[in-house]
Amino acid sequence: MEVLAFTLGQEEYGIDIQKVQELRGYDTVTRIANAPEHIKGVVNLRGIIVPIIDMRIKFNLGTPTYDQFTVVIILNLASRVMGMVVDSVSDVITLTPEQIKPAPEMGSVLDTAYLIGLGTLDERMLILVDLDKLMSSSEMGLIEKLAVGTP
Repeated sequence: MEVLAFTLGQEEYGIDIQKVQELRGYDTVTRIANAPEHIKGVVNLRGIIVPIIDMRIKFNLGTPTYDQFTVVIILNLASRVMGMVVDSVSDVITLTPEQIKPAPEMGSVLDTAYLIGLGTLDERMLILVDLDKLMSSSEMGLIEKLAVGTP
């Protein structure tokens, strides 16, 4: 499994590289009225309206700051394009099945339903996020409505 490694706060996460369309710097977004706080708004990406989700807010990791290291990962999920704001992106890592451990139950900190497991590589540990489950949850259905512009 090839994963794109990125950081949120002190933790390192990984997502399936095949779902990544491109990486961009953080630009200002157009806010959407009444959207949840973690949905920063939308951007126009070459004619496509792309909802932008701040993962630090989504995972309740403190107040986000936006600087030259902030990256927006543009994802292509089931023919839906969306952006995910992260603190920084480090590299692409290939993990073997033996390097992926099941996610421990972590209580209310992070819903483990969104996790594939933990990827271990030497001294590093990546929290592997299942983007399809995360982005298809009920609240993310709201994103689809926002992107299409329906009430």
